[in-house]
Amino acid sequence: MTVFAGQVANAEAGPITTFIIRRFVAHYGVNMDEAVNPDIRSYRTFNDFFTRALLLDRRPIAQADYISPADGTISQLGIISGDQIFQAKGHNYSAVALVGGDIKLAEKFQGGSFATVYLSPKDYHRVHMPCDGRLTRMIHVPGALFSVNPRTVRGVPALFARNERVICVFESESGPFVLALVGATIVGSVSTVWHGVVNPRDSEDAREVREWRYDSQDLVFRKGDEMGRFQLGSTVVALFPKNSLVFNPLWAPNRNVRFGEMMAMKADDHNN
Repeated sequence: MTVFAGQVANAEAGPITTFIIRRFVAHYGVNMDEAVNPDIRSYRTFNDFFTRALLLDRRPIAQADYISPADGTISQLGIISGDQIFQAKGHNYSAVALVGGDIKLAEKFQGGSFATVYLSPKDYHRVHMPCDGRLTRMIHVPGALFSVNPRTVRGVPALFARNERVICVFESESGPFVLALVGATIVGSVSTVWHGVVNPRDSEDAREVREWRYDSQDLVFRKGDEMGRFQLGSTVVALFPKNSLVFNPLWAPNRNVRFGEMMAMKADDHNN
């Protein structure tokens, strides 16, 4: 089903593509007034529409140390209990499993903080930097493609550590942080601005854990820069080191958030 959905989403089918987009916009209440290109008929493929750019003034960047990396709904956030990340009532999963079994990488986030943001079909589907960072690694972890809607999150144990995902590791002034782009049912692919499509469906390599190292490259991104996008909806899980930040007190599970709004302040700034 996922492969078929990807083929349909990338098809240049003229009036059929326009019909699909029009029905999608009406069904999910997509606000096309926010798009750089609001003309539904001009999109050659559904994916071109789905990964549409937004007008810059519709997502102002907050004066905060950390901003929301995406539009979506907060699934969960809080402290990583040792190695355990809270998914839903009765369900935790390990940071080691999330990052593809790299124990040393996961250890950097023991006792740290996490935030999980679910991007529904109606949301803007580009992912941005929550703070300044230098890219050091990217890991593609193949896996299942369960739905990531709230009902499935409550029912499937260790969902985010079982689904296919792309782990992006950055260094910042406050230490390392991770943005995990988690795939889901009918997510055609995940792409990053430095690599392009990471998990092409027709690639044999996409079935094995793969890693790219960028230590020798100066790939620096500023807060608010685009870093990746989903071709159909999914979830972002962000990991931060212990005592590095304090979340916005307005942030809580089930709250809708927008890219650019305040996510957190540095712990030192909050204490002062």
